[in-house]
Amino acid sequence: MSVRELVVLGTASQVPTRHRNHNGYVLRWDGEAILFDPGEGTQRQMLHAGVAAHDLTRICVTHFHGDHSLGLAGVLQRISLDRVPHPVTAHYPASGQRFFERLRYATAYHEAADLREAPVAADGVLATTPAFTLEARRLSHPVESYGYRLVEPDGRRMLPERLAEHGVAGPDIARLQRDGGLNGVTLDQVSEVRRGQRFAFVMDTRLCDGVHALAEGCDLLVIESTFLDEDAGLAADYGHLTAGQAAAVARDAGVRHLVLTHFSQRYDDPAVFERQARTAGYQGELTVAHDLIRVPVPRRR
Repeated sequence: MSVRELVVLGTASQVPTRHRNHNGYVLRWDGEAILFDPGEGTQRQMLHAGVAAHDLTRICVTHFHGDHSLGLAGVLQRISLDRVPHPVTAHYPASGQRFFERLRYATAYHEAADLREAPVAADGVLATTPAFTLEARRLSHPVESYGYRLVEPDGRRMLPERLAEHGVAGPDIARLQRDGGLNGVTLDQVSEVRRGQRFAFVMDTRLCDGVHALAEGCDLLVIESTFLDEDAGLAADYGHLTAGQAAAVARDAGVRHLVLTHFSQRYDDPAVFERQARTAGYQGELTVAHDLIRVPVPRRR
């Protein structure tokens, strides 16, 4: 059975705390598992969360600050140690190639995995599979940073009452789907578009066009909210978002489920992030993330 869910490995910004590990997120999407921004300690968090190296098919790094990438060394070595049998593709800003290479070869080990480097140099499509298209958009941070967006292709939903009206039943339904028409009945007459699901991952950034483009129409949006609204000046200075800004993006983009994460250690009450998000007018489903939770991708409408 297909599974579509976000597994949260860590939710701290800059430094881990007693209750929050460095960043780390795994998106399970049918047969794929994409690891985003593996900070320090990710390999151990994967163990706690029940995510194996064998599960991973892609790694997406938004930028090369330590809280988003220091765990790469351990994860990449574990992929080789466990002899993961399938290729694993790594996406990361091309300008950080030297950092990726240093992390990949941080210590001596026997490299036994098929790790494929696919650096990101500009906005656009990174990969297309039958299950989704993976895209990147440039963000606004002191170092080059990209957010990621996954879009499932639209499909068709067959309408039983329309099929019955036109006398289409049994094996003829499959033939109609395959050929687009049957005995004068078109697919449009007996079905409707089933919109593909959409997911976006937005980390360290100020408000910018890329943030809005990534969030547009998402079923599940994972977005940083490092600061509270009263510290909006600090957020702008350091290239981050506040809880209210992140929620306003989700509100305007029609996001169905908003996941706030990447919290500064200066705050000790997660409920404040939720209150500020609601004050910003976001009405959809809202999760203030904590380590090791699982967030399902919302069911189709």
